Amino acid sequence: MKTTPMKPLAFSLITCLIALGSFAQEGKGPSPSKPAASVGLPSIDHNAFKRGERLEYEVSYGWIDAGEAIIEVSNEKKTIAGRDVMHVIGRGNSMGTFNWFFKVRDKYETYLDADGVFPWIFVRDIQEGDFSMKQYYTFDQFKRKVKTKKGKEHDVPVGVQDMISAFYYARTFDYTNAVPNQVYEMSIFIDDELWPLRIRYLKKERITIDRGTFDCMVFVPVVQEGRIFKKEEDMMVWVTDDANKIPVQAKAKILVGSITMELRDYKGLANPVSIVE
Repeated sequence: MKTTPMKPLAFSLITCLIALGSFAQEGKGPSPSKPAASVGLPSIDHNAFKRGERLEYEVSYGWIDAGEAIIEVSNEKKTIAGRDVMHVIGRGNSMGTFNWFFKVRDKYETYLDADGVFPWIFVRDIQEGDFSMKQYYTFDQFKRKVKTKKGKEHDVPVGVQDMISAFYYARTFDYTNAVPNQVYEMSIFIDDELWPLRIRYLKKERITIDRGTFDCMVFVPVVQEGRIFKKEEDMMVWVTDDANKIPVQAKAKILVGSITMELRDYKGLANPVSIVE
């Protein structure tokens, strides 16, 4: 039985979301095809984010300041398969004494369709302790295929997400009339497999962190119990109750401790933020 991958889930919903660098240049991997005739692709009318947005987070493991996560939408203009795309770059790094026993240098990229909010190219380059991984996925949305750098193809639904694009796609959802326990779902392709990614809305709540006081919506992932999280409530995410829908705080209890992420700084938001003066 498949079990939802916990680390990517946490990364996407919180923005412990982060991902790779110069690896995704032209000529480094396959490119999506451009069809001779127009093919219907999803289109989303939203104003949740824009080029130039930058979100910074502090990550702590228990009482230890463990690292930082930064995710930003580049100002550069680029087209893929004749489509306008937004270049998103994410990084996650361990810091200070945490480097001594578990050094992390994670970097990710996605090239996100500006109109449909789905990926065309995803790149992942992670180094975590003694473990390292590099991935390059081409999302041929016209053909409903994902191709790996090794040339293997996978069938996927149109508009399928990667672990970084899923964060932006979730921000396009309309939560205006959300009721407690309402579940939102998307398809995500990661580690050569297709997964259902589900998030459950719990409630609205005002919280205070070092950056300020924010009016938020609270979400939990819908997970199969017993892997890293024992139950859904072992991970909670506070998202601004405004048009931006950015994560402000995330707390996760895992089998070997707890992790907290807090918003350190932000800039380039598309809308006013729900900070309480």
